[in-house]
Amino acid sequence: MRRDFRFVVPWLIALFLVTQIATARASERVDLLLAFAVDVSRSIDAAKFKLQRDGYVAAINNPRVIDAIRAGSNGRIAVCFIEWSGETSQKLVIDWTMINNAESARRFSDGIVEAPRSFADRTSISAGIDFAVQQLERAPFAATRRAIDVSGDGTNNSGREVTAARDQALAKGITINGLVILSAAPLAWNAEHTNPPGGLDEYYKRNVVGGPGAFVMVAQDFESFGQAMINKLIGEVALASPRWRTAQR
Repeated sequence: MRRDFRFVVPWLIALFLVTQIATARASERVDLLLAFAVDVSRSIDAAKFKLQRDGYVAAINNPRVIDAIRAGSNGRIAVCFIEWSGETSQKLVIDWTMINNAESARRFSDGIVEAPRSFADRTSISAGIDFAVQQLERAPFAATRRAIDVSGDGTNNSGREVTAARDQALAKGITINGLVILSAAPLAWNAEHTNPPGGLDEYYKRNVVGGPGAFVMVAQDFESFGQAMINKLIGEVALASPRWRTAQR
């Protein structure tokens, strides 16, 4: 039986082009691969949820952040936005997106504004970290530095030990940073969850963050979340950009 190559050849050409495009994108270098891992557990009420979303939007569009990104060796970073809650509750809200100017930052932040809330379950920081690691390993960009930014208002109370997830991520060369949301007046039913002995920031320092240059930033109240997020993101980009650090001296 004769094959009609009039139909086969165009298909093979299309397949070749798609493969070439995917390969080129995978080899495209950025200064930083950054996974935002955002707590949307049940202790994150509507007000906290909105303030987190608003804080991320404000930070990614901040001119200082854009300047820091553009000052990098490649002048661009790649980010994704994850929401997590219980052991089986993780969602990639926005897939990997390259940010290299104000317009690309705005498009990414528009996706954050438009996305519905994913969960309101228990708090599995460990599963959130594991899921973020998976996204970093499938990222279609290459970077020397890979990081996970975990924001949350409570301790790990679901899934495996958070230290085990942290240690496995660190073994892969991934840095984990934290942004802690302090609760001014914790409810009785979750007081120790949101305000553990020694404070939530100390809990994050001991159990969650790690890697070169890892840090924990604290939002003393919900109004300060946006500024803490801006400082945190600039700190992330600065660690990946020697040129930015030099310029700020």
